Amino acid sequence: MAKLVECVPNFSEGRNKEVIDAIAAAISGTDGCSLLDVDPGSSTNRTVYTFVGSPEAVVEGALRAASTAFPLIDMAKHSGEHPRTGAMDVCPFIPVQNVTMEDCVSCANSFAQRLADMLHVPVYLYGEAARTPNRRNLPSVRAGEYEALPDKLKREEWAPDYGPASFVPSWGATVTGGRKFLVAYNVNVISTKEQAHRIALDIREQGRGKDQPGLLQKVQGMGWYLEESNLAQVSTNILDYEVTPLHTVYQEVCRQAEELNLPVVGSQVVGLIPLKAVLDTAQYYMDTDKLFIIEDEHKVRLVISKLGLDSLGPFNPKERIIEYMVAAGQEDSRLVSQSVSRFVHGVGARTAAPGGGSVSAAMAAMGAALGAMVGQMTYGKRQFENLDAVMRRLIPPFHQNMKTFLDLVDTDSNAFNGYMAALKMPKTTAEEIKRRDAAMQDGLKQAVRVPLSLAESVNVLWPSLREMVLLGNAACMSDAQVAAKALETAVFGAYYNVVINLKDITDQHFKNATQERIQALLQEAKDCAAAVLESADKRN
Repeated sequence: MAKLVECVPNFSEGRNKEVIDAIAAAISGTDGCSLLDVDPGSSTNRTVYTFVGSPEAVVEGALRAASTAFPLIDMAKHSGEHPRTGAMDVCPFIPVQNVTMEDCVSCANSFAQRLADMLHVPVYLYGEAARTPNRRNLPSVRAGEYEALPDKLKREEWAPDYGPASFVPSWGATVTGGRKFLVAYNVNVISTKEQAHRIALDIREQGRGKDQPGLLQKVQGMGWYLEESNLAQVSTNILDYEVTPLHTVYQEVCRQAEELNLPVVGSQVVGLIPLKAVLDTAQYYMDTDKLFIIEDEHKVRLVISKLGLDSLGPFNPKERIIEYMVAAGQEDSRLVSQSVSRFVHGVGARTAAPGGGSVSAAMAAMGAALGAMVGQMTYGKRQFENLDAVMRRLIPPFHQNMKTFLDLVDTDSNAFNGYMAALKMPKTTAEEIKRRDAAMQDGLKQAVRVPLSLAESVNVLWPSLREMVLLGNAACMSDAQVAAKALETAVFGAYYNVVINLKDITDQHFKNATQERIQALLQEAKDCAAAVLESADKRN
């Protein structure tokens, strides 16, 4: 899969449309960058841009955005509700796909060096890129804001990581680094700015100071008033949504507001949000309310409703959830986005990929889908209502693996393409031959790991399919039988794809262990498919 880094620069301009659009054009006009979201705020006088691309592309996009903003924003005239220290206030790099945090730290350093050289402005590193503990936290770096910079830059402990320790009145300073997904999440309260800020002080991790810590870990917060919406907000940055999820922030604000007799009227996500953050909150409400929801689309709708995410404007998941945005940008190139007809013709073309591996993954996806179908045709029907609890348990594994197998359709093809790319590497010198051989071995191992993971995933479905055949709607037994043969065929395909690539791998330990494992998985698939078919025959 392609390497994708998310970059989320925040510029201190949220009112002048010409400036906002010029910065957006600079980003979207950079080769390899996809601009996903532009979120301006009038009261905050700040615009959050979200774009993705390769590590090299996002650094270039961020630099072009900064270069465009430099003559257009004058910090000496800036005012707004949001804390800020510069025209391009903060520019984080976040891992999205096939990249590490180290890659993002490298992006931050490259960007900081080039920005300082280009504009001759001070640049600080924060987050995972910070070089000292006191610069890890963004509010610490931004303490005193723009107004404190002239004196701050004179102090040795606040010398910039890159660029001159001199005050540039029109620009201020820029902060950049690597971090996890930050969810900018605001809860709407009909109150004064001061009341909202009081709640924020109680819930944020920093609290009211060293002796009065707040309630929620990995949460920053402040209160402000939105003139355009005529209400206040408890504005938070959730630094790690796996530590403190959205619903925890929302419920704690609601609890604090209730003690002050203040009404909460929904909430707002600023910019984009990871799908997992939404699904984690959906799972909380599903568990709490004993709900059974399978489709991600319906889970997202549940969260929109529970948190009132559409209270200040529409919340369109296709435009606000980063995975959906990235997938839309890649849709034309993905095999699973093709019509069945186009995919089949692609398999039948005179090309090595898509081939047997992708077909095996597609077969597995069909088998898992049929297993889910049998469950869905049983669940919720009056004559089978005594089986509802069982179906709630059996359906999810099929549904989840159906999506996993669909992803493997493209993963298998891409893995083979990696090996083919290694074959084309130069081989004129001893060093080039050595690099080419190593790349070919890595490509072969990856080409083996993908079908092996397919067989492993199919393996976990056999107990569920057997139980589904024993208890599910008897009218769907033929569908269950086709599911069994489709899953078995997928494992056969995985087996043959593993074996053909193993023969050219020189790592004997890897070769022996993989051969033993895939052989066991094939035998298990044969035995389990036969058992499922036998059970189905007895019910027919």
